[in-house]
Amino acid sequence: MTDRVAEIAEALLYEGYLLWPYRRSALKNQQRWTFGGVYPWQWSVDGGQGDAWQMRSEVLLEADRDATVALELRFLHVVDRRVARLSAEGPEWVDALQVDGVRHASWQEATERAIVVSSRPVSEFPAASARLDIDIAAGAQRQAIEGRDGTAVGTVVREWRSLHGSIAVTATRLGEGVWRLRASLLNLTSFDGETRPDALRQTFVASHFAWRTARGAFVSSTDPPPALREAAATCRNVGTWPVLVGEDGERHTMLASSIILYDYPRLAPESPQNLFDSTEIDQLLVLNVLSLTDDEQREIRESDPRGRALLDRCASLLPADLMRLHGAIRDTRRVENDGQGHE
Repeated sequence: MTDRVAEIAEALLYEGYLLWPYRRSALKNQQRWTFGGVYPWQWSVDGGQGDAWQMRSEVLLEADRDATVALELRFLHVVDRRVARLSAEGPEWVDALQVDGVRHASWQEATERAIVVSSRPVSEFPAASARLDIDIAAGAQRQAIEGRDGTAVGTVVREWRSLHGSIAVTATRLGEGVWRLRASLLNLTSFDGETRPDALRQTFVASHFAWRTARGAFVSSTDPPPALREAAATCRNVGTWPVLVGEDGERHTMLASSIILYDYPRLAPESPQNLFDSTEIDQLLVLNVLSLTDDEQREIRESDPRGRALLDRCASLLPADLMRLHGAIRDTRRVENDGQGHE
């Protein structure tokens, strides 16, 4: 994955993860993980507030039969972080634990997941669905909280629930050298919870597909060439919108996510660091972060490692960095008058 493609893929993965920014005590932050969610089918079918349990991407490829195609699914898996105080009687679960001036709080994080469908010639993808099962077992990790003397006084336990789903990939030949590729993700996780937060713990969050080809060329879904517009119109995308990524004119990679972008998206060059997802109005977000009270900033630092890193980046910006975030003109061109008062 080239640097430019990796940058856009990372932005898609963390779109909305920390905006304005997230604090566990803020009412607006009680509904998290709002982009690209593929939820357990039982939750969706049983009235899960319109939350989808499947996602589909369809793209056009110009290629001969030997051109190879690879597909990757990337998403976030919600992780519960619980904090315990250690004593002779055993661990005592607490909302937060302060040790030597550092407060460790319970909340949620996320871990990145990637599922790769092995590369193969396009002609070897069947017209009928070939499924790849996804099975991620429930698990936990423990991190000791130590005092100044090195004695363990507490522990942070990160736990995640199981995920089960499937990816189906097909290729349909539409004509000489033209193929329609389809990838579908289904969340088949067994779910016995009752609330949306329960469902989110077994959701493919911020899901998106990355299509890649060797010796082939993807066709723009936004602006297909005239000869392929009718074929492009047959593509049906559910919960995704595919765009070409890479350098201008390259057609070897497409990203399909719930975020509607244009072909060849770019991160804002004015963003001096990895601020938020680098596609938002960074200046306004930075000023919002810097205006947080000491208690609000402390809450972010103690409850999310990415939030802590974000605060450090914002605090390190110089006045000149903030001025560059104020705005930019991307393109200028001369507008001619047609002689009748119209431009």
